[in-house]
Amino acid sequence: MSVTPTAVKPRKVLALLALQANQLVSVSSLVEEVWGEAPPRSVQTTLQTYILQLRTLIAAALGAECAGLPNGAKSVLITEPGGYLLDTQGGLFDMQEFEVLASAGHRSLEQGDWSAASAHLGRALALWKGRALVDVQRGPLLDVEATRLEESRMSVLHGRIEADLRLGRHHELIGELSGLAARYPLNEGIHGQLMVALYRAGRRGDALTTYRQLRTALGQNLGLDPSPGIEHLQRAVLGSSLLDLDVGMPSGHLAKVG
Repeated sequence: MSVTPTAVKPRKVLALLALQANQLVSVSSLVEEVWGEAPPRSVQTTLQTYILQLRTLIAAALGAECAGLPNGAKSVLITEPGGYLLDTQGGLFDMQEFEVLASAGHRSLEQGDWSAASAHLGRALALWKGRALVDVQRGPLLDVEATRLEESRMSVLHGRIEADLRLGRHHELIGELSGLAARYPLNEGIHGQLMVALYRAGRRGDALTTYRQLRTALGQNLGLDPSPGIEHLQRAVLGSSLLDLDVGMPSGHLAKVG
C-alpha cells in the first residue's frame, strides 16, 4: 500500500520528512515549505492534521507490523520538541541507496576500477524513475533538495559514462550521449564524452561537428567560448592524437556548463 497522500500539502510534508529521514525537521521548515511567507492563522493545527493523516497512511501500509511498534505509527513519524522526525526503522530509502551506490562508484573511479565503477554507478542510476520530486508541488526547500539530487544524478551519469568509455564501450554509448547532448546543449562534459565516443568509433567528422555545435550554443546563450579542456580535446581530434582515453577525459578537465 502506498503511503503517499494525494493532497498537495500533506504530500509536501511527507517529501520533506523523507528527504531528511532520521533527522529532526523543524516546524518552521515545514511551514516555510508548505505555506511560504503567508501561513494561515491556524497553521499549527493544520500541520498537526497533516501529520495525523500521514500517520494513518503509515499505519495502513504497515498493517499488522504497526501493532508490533511501541507507539504504532507514532514510532515511525515521531513528534519531537520543535518538529517531527521520520524514523526509517533501519530501512533504506531509494535516495539513501542511491547515495551509497554513488559513493562506492566514485571510489572505484578514483581507484581506476572501471568495471566496478560502471556497475555501482549504473545501479545507482537505475533507481531513478524520472526527475527528482516530479510528482510533488515544490516549495523553496524542496526546490533546493531537487536541485541537489539532480546535480548528484548528473555527476553519477558522467562517472558511469567515463567508466564505460574506459572499458571501450564507445559504440554502445553514442546513442545515449547524442540524446543527452541534445537535452543539455550547454553541458561541456557530455559533449566532450560524445566527442571521444565518436572519435573512438572512427567518426572524427561527427566529433568535430559536436564541438562546433557546443561552441555555437555556448556563444549564443552565454557569450562564452568552450573551456580549455574542450579546446584541447578538439585539437586532439583534429590532430588524430587521441591515442588513449586520458586525453581530455578526466571530469575535472571538462567543465560542466548548464
